[in-house]
This record gives sequence, structure tokens and C-alpha cells, in this order.
Amino acid sequence: MSLNSKMKNSSEIADTIDTLVKVSRENSSVIWRDIAERLSGGNRRYASINVGKINKLSKDGDVIIVPGSVLGTGIISKKVTLSALRISKSAMIKLQKSGSSFKTLKELALENPRIKDPRIMR
Repeated sequence: MSLNSKMKNSSEIADTIDTLVKVSRENSSVIWRDIAERLSGGNRRYASINVGKINKLSKDGDVIIVPGSVLGTGIISKKVTLSALRISKSAMIKLQKSGSSFKTLKELALENPRIKDPRIMR
């Protein structure tokens, strides 16, 4: 199945999908292909996760991937590496206060193409 990123209105999303597919092909990584497929669907299907839910479902040191956006409702007390398409300002502030780090999906894929055991949250 070929993913068509040209259907996306945002060049940022199209570029992210293309990068994820490229990394997936070069490294035989099914995870990045799966994330690219989720992003190539309709915008209404994107995940919207609050930091409170991330705190509840994760543990220290986890790599969390959100194929959509991260919102700032709730608190986060765990140190995680979070990657998403978008993040709200309040969520970013809460992540920084907790000692967690944030990377875009594209940055994480290029940095860690053969990622092991990430938590994908929807």
C-alpha cells in the first residue's frame, strides 16, 4: 500500500509522513510505517492525548509516541521522552517542569530509526 502524503493540506504533515515512510523502508521498521499510515488518514482520526493520561499510562524512562497532538490537561510527574505531531504550550511547560523531553515525530524517527518498545498512545 502506498501512502499519499500529497493529499494533506499542511506541508509539515506531508513532510513528516514522507520522512517516516523513508525511515521505515531504509531500516525495515514497522513502527514508523504504522505511524505514517495513521497520519495519512483523515485529520479527525488523529489522537489527542492529555498529559494526565500520559502520566497515568506510562512509567519513568518510557518513549511515548502520539500520532496527533498532546494537550495540557492534567499533571505529569514522570520523566518520559514524548514524541507527537503537535504539542500545546501548556503541555510543553508541564513536560519541561517534570524533566521530560519532547521531540517531533520526524526528529525521533531520524534519531532512532530502529526504536525498541515505544508506547503508542491514542
